[in-house]
This record gives sequence, C-alpha cells and structure tokens, in this order.
Amino acid sequence: MSVNVLRGVFGVSLLLALAGCNAGGTGLDFGLGGGQAQPQAPQQQQQQVAAVVQGICPNINLRDGTAFYRTYARGGDNDPEKVIYQASLADTTRACVRTESEITITAMVKGRLVAGPAGKAGTINLPIRVTVTDPTGEIYSELTQYPVTLADVNQPTQFIFSKPVTIPGNVTGLTRVLIGFDEGKKR
Repeated sequence: MSVNVLRGVFGVSLLLALAGCNAGGTGLDFGLGGGQAQPQAPQQQQQQVAAVVQGICPNINLRDGTAFYRTYARGGDNDPEKVIYQASLADTTRACVRTESEITITAMVKGRLVAGPAGKAGTINLPIRVTVTDPTGEIYSELTQYPVTLADVNQPTQFIFSKPVTIPGNVTGLTRVLIGFDEGKKR
C-alpha cells in the first residue's frame, strides 16, 4: 500500500513541477496555457480577425414579378412580333463589409439579354432597382440605368450587374436586399 501512496505522491509532484515550469513563462511550453507567447497569439489572431467580415450580411432576393423585362416597338405592346429585346435576371449573391457604424453590401445579379424579332444590335439601358428593407420599412432604394451591349441579334448576351449599397450598420436578420427590373411603374 505504501508503494501506491508513493506513486500517487510522485505523480502529483511531477504534475506540479510541470505546471510550475509553464506558469512563469520559463522552461518548456507543452500547450497547457502557460508561457508568455500564448497570450500574444490570441491577440494577434484577434487583430487579424478584425479585418474579416463579421455579423449579418442581409439576404438578397429577386423582387417578385421583376425578373423579366421586355420592350416592344411603338404600338406593338404584347405583340410577340414587335419585341425589340427581352432581358432576364437569375442568380444573385452579395458581399458585405462592416465598419463600426455602416455596412456596405455589394449586391450582384446575373442577367441575360436576347434580341426579339424587332431587335437590332447596340447598347441597351436596363432599368435595375436595388432596394434594402427591414421591418420598419425601406432603408435604401436606387434605380440604375445599366448599359448592356448586344453585339449580334442572333446571339444572347450575358451580364453581371453589381451595385455597392451603404446603409447604417444596425441591420438585423430581417433586413433584405431586393433587386429587379423597374419599368418606372409603382413598386
């Protein structure tokens, strides 16, 4: 029995000796939290993490009923033979950068432009609106006339629309970014 007690005392003494070596910052550091280098590493990591986007980055969605845009030749509304061009929006994404008081959301959407029977090659301005809402209402809304060049009436053109939007940084999980075509009619 005295052998077991002796082993226990030796084990505890060994643990105390190892802990003592690490506690003062001298000796070997076995990753037990002692030493001077350990506290600095989290500070260095914290400084690096501060540059990384943190917090909420609001979802982006296509506004209902605004993913397609079609123009007609004069007097040809709803006549398929008088379509000048048709544009559509599809995939969306966003990127956010936060400061202490603001958040900048870069809203992006992929689109496609196709000439209709009355279409011709050239640059077309597509009316794309970006709106940011939260439960209290509309925070931001801007209409952009985005130029897209249709080089050949027989070939569709793809484009990516990107718009940086800066809003107050107190966004919540209910804040939304909506994007879509806006023909100037009431939203």
